[in-house]
Amino acid sequence: MQNQLTGCILTPEGWVKGSISFDTRIVAIEGEEVPAPSPADALVLPGFVDLHVHGGGGADVMDGEGAIDVLARTHARHGTTSLLATTMTARRPEIEHALRDVGRAMRSRAEGGARVLGVHLEGPFINPGRLGAQPNDCRPATPEELGALNALATIRVLTIAPELAGHLDFIRQLKVAGIVPQIGHSNGSYEDGVAALDAGAGGFTHLFNAMSELHHRKPGMVGAALAHAEYAEIIPDLLHVHPGAIRAAKRAIPKLYCVTDSTSGAGMPDGEYHLGSQRVTRCMGGVRLADGTLAGSVLTMDQAFRNLLSIGIPIDEAARHVSTFPADYLGEFERGRLQPVAYADIVVMSPQMHLTHVFVEGEAINLCHH
Repeated sequence: MQNQLTGCILTPEGWVKGSISFDTRIVAIEGEEVPAPSPADALVLPGFVDLHVHGGGGADVMDGEGAIDVLARTHARHGTTSLLATTMTARRPEIEHALRDVGRAMRSRAEGGARVLGVHLEGPFINPGRLGAQPNDCRPATPEELGALNALATIRVLTIAPELAGHLDFIRQLKVAGIVPQIGHSNGSYEDGVAALDAGAGGFTHLFNAMSELHHRKPGMVGAALAHAEYAEIIPDLLHVHPGAIRAAKRAIPKLYCVTDSTSGAGMPDGEYHLGSQRVTRCMGGVRLADGTLAGSVLTMDQAFRNLLSIGIPIDEAARHVSTFPADYLGEFERGRLQPVAYADIVVMSPQMHLTHVFVEGEAINLCHH
């Protein structure tokens, strides 16, 4: 049975004022091309694609046991139509426990939930000197461990510190295996970053956070990203990164894309939560460890989108940063855009930029927040 929506529809070619019809996939978009939406228009946009999600709705990826379904439903209510379940640095049995649940969730999407496209393995192959909020269970990357983990659930993105011994070769192997190596939690130099990109690294994990900073005589990983990256993820909660730094990154990196790095506290009231094995507190719009370190976020993608608009990024550009670029990064060319044959992953926003409808592969999501 076909659904139909009307409004100002953002297509890869621009805005169309008219209607979009779809079942699981988009069937047709009809109407007249317009230069921009009018202030009264409902906006029909591609569903948001979040490649860095640790949790939501009180559930954490590392919990296993159905936690993925809870966070997939929580984020779907905020417009995320597909996501990567993101792990924490932990001992191998704990990561395996989490990935069994991800594998199950990948095989059958939870009703009312976002599509889980695979795993973002954030750690354990990171630099213990740049843990951020990760526990110190770091270790060198081995093909054997990666193979065992990948057999449980498909790893799509792997955050790695390229400066550690053997890791440049490992990045080359990842690229061949169809896993996107991503530079992060790294103390490496600018030169290490450039070498990692040359070896096949695809981008950078939460740009500016947990990496060697930009100094004009020691450009660090941030300098390598700004000078050379095509893709990088950034957390636009306006706490992790100053708006000015977001704008600088947007000017330098053609396909900068937004992630939430959200934790179990996303979509929940202030209070105590957990991030992997760490206790965290949701307060003042963020999530912190006891020592005050930012520990992921409580950001949702609808708020990420509004934050981009708030710092002066136009609607159509903002949509690319939250939908199209992350989909392209994974090679998911049937997501992150509204065009015939693409999946019917659709969000509708009111003129006040509030979500009114979300569809995941054509399924209408109930937006009543629990």
